[in-house]
Amino acid sequence: MSIDTPAIDWAGLSPYFALLGGIVAALLSSVFLRGPARNAAGFAIAALALLGALAAAIALAVVDETGSGMIADSLRRDRLADVAQIVVVCAGLLAALLFVREPDAGERRGDAYALLLSAVAGMALFVAANDLIVLFLGLEWFSISLYILCAVTPERTRSLEASLKYLIVGGFGSAVLLFGAALVYGASGKLRFAEIGLAGPGSDRLLLVTGLAMLLVGLAFKVSAAPFHMWTPDVYQGAPTPVTGFMAAATKAAALVVALRFLTEAFPGEAALWTITLAVLAVASLAVGNLGALVQRDLKRLLAYSSVSHAGFLLMPVAAGNALGGRALLYYLIPYAALSVGSFAVVAARERELGRAVTIDGMTGLGWERPVHGAAMTTFMLGFIGLPPTGLFLGKFYAFSALYERGWTWLMIIGAVFTAVSVAYYLGVVRAIYARPVLAAAPAGGSPPRDTAIDVAIVASLVIAVGTFFGVDPLIDVVTRAVADLTFPF
Repeated sequence: MSIDTPAIDWAGLSPYFALLGGIVAALLSSVFLRGPARNAAGFAIAALALLGALAAAIALAVVDETGSGMIADSLRRDRLADVAQIVVVCAGLLAALLFVREPDAGERRGDAYALLLSAVAGMALFVAANDLIVLFLGLEWFSISLYILCAVTPERTRSLEASLKYLIVGGFGSAVLLFGAALVYGASGKLRFAEIGLAGPGSDRLLLVTGLAMLLVGLAFKVSAAPFHMWTPDVYQGAPTPVTGFMAAATKAAALVVALRFLTEAFPGEAALWTITLAVLAVASLAVGNLGALVQRDLKRLLAYSSVSHAGFLLMPVAAGNALGGRALLYYLIPYAALSVGSFAVVAARERELGRAVTIDGMTGLGWERPVHGAAMTTFMLGFIGLPPTGLFLGKFYAFSALYERGWTWLMIIGAVFTAVSVAYYLGVVRAIYARPVLAAAPAGGSPPRDTAIDVAIVASLVIAVGTFFGVDPLIDVVTRAVADLTFPF
């Protein structure tokens, strides 16, 4: 008796093999090593695994000309998945640098590296999902890893609180997404995205649209889009800062790329419905994020609300539903990820100097005490506004251009108004950085020595954020190729 086995693209699975090998090696090193050796080995293994996955993803992006399936077409091997994996892996590599000498992690730093690799691997699977089952498996894989990572410092009550809140709200979001997937399957009888799109006209429309709405809600939880953002400020504030930086950059990138692929392939016939829904979510996110950030004093909470507002900007090009919007989303994600990790890297460095949570007042004098950190944080804040020389200036320009092409001038105006609102709190941080402190902010005895790993992460984030402004032509070519296989409704 012959058994039909699925066709497997082993070359396309190479990034996953690198990450899975790193997870196993990191866990074994955590079991058999102790003290500084455990932490050093954990970082070395994580760095090698992430660099291996990055090299594999870049090689696939160079080689791939057209999309193809992996493991019976349940995963996609195409440039869209490759670019998303590169962004996620780079965010993981920068986050790994932040974990070096993380004071609260202690002996658990080795475990944290294994969990970080697991989260990256789950996101890599998530962005390549081509059917509803793999989409849910990838979502749960990286979500569970992040739930545990948030509690990697159990001595901190805020860390445990953040983990529990994220688990409860994230579990609810996953349940809604799973129920929506079940409804879509019940309506269409299909699991593959493209097959759902073809079956759409003959499906039970009420069931299909209800499933679509629930899937959008589940993805909105991961994007931190209002009104599904309620977990974001508390979790960002309570989680260890390296984890917060990674979540802010990578989770958004993964969820938005999946939303772009899923909506354009599975629901082309409902484009008029999901585009206006995303536009409404974008407006709500801009309003909640920017107005909420205005009253924050804790810097991590301010950046959390900033993340909610940027969810609105990132939803705009997806809502446009055109090819320019797809290119704008991918381009926007690259500098945004660098700005997110870089800003939280500066917060992590300041936390270690002060020995406490960082408020806006706690940033006073940073530009004089740590000129490189002060200049970097200033650049990150200006970048979040959308000012040059960071690539987010062009990212917002392309997002607005996609809306103009769609004819949604009203949404462009709303985005411009809330960009102006954001100037107040971003420049408030810059003003504190260059204010002359009345008293030394550092604890008695002087500031601790510089953390080389954090400095490397900050400089790398700065180079990426600024480099995307000056290297716009090759990046536009990359993102244009990445979305070439998608069929946009408008």
